[in-house]
Amino acid sequence: MNRAQADARAPVGQAGGRWHECLPELGAAAFLVLSTSLAVYVYAGLGTALLVVGGWALVALVSLLALVPVAGKPLAEPDQRSVRGHTSFLGFWRKRSVLHDATASMAAYDADLRPTLQHLLAARLAERHGVSLHADPAAARRLLLPGARDQALWFWLDPLRPAENDKRKRGIPARTLAAIFDRLERL
Repeated sequence: MNRAQADARAPVGQAGGRWHECLPELGAAAFLVLSTSLAVYVYAGLGTALLVVGGWALVALVSLLALVPVAGKPLAEPDQRSVRGHTSFLGFWRKRSVLHDATASMAAYDADLRPTLQHLLAARLAERHGVSLHADPAAARRLLLPGARDQALWFWLDPLRPAENDKRKRGIPARTLAAIFDRLERL
């Protein structure tokens, strides 16, 4: 399905159907324009503040011009990441927040980061070794953690371990998380 067909199928009021994905960026831009304009107004007066707003409008127009497709050139199909809104520049901060929360709280680790790590482990095991993490966790453990001193890492990835609900209990240590990433890369 090309972009024109997707736009035609979008519900009324959703031109293109994907503007809602830009709301964090639009909010950040509006905050930037308002805060700089207010600061300039306080410092230099109304006339200069209006010039700053006009400058921001010019920057916005030039940015939009760069995004407008060239006539006659077919639109590329969006990749899956951009369809789901994961290309946001704020996405980095969301991921960083998940990591911070996972190291601070065991409940946050089990709710957010553990399923992601298990998914990565399951994909690596299936692609490279033909082993299912959920069907044969013992084989997965042997492949991921061949050394005796690595066995403590399994606690953090074990699909059979029940999730922790105590938010006060400390999350995964950063060194342990780094060791898990290292094992996943070598797998």
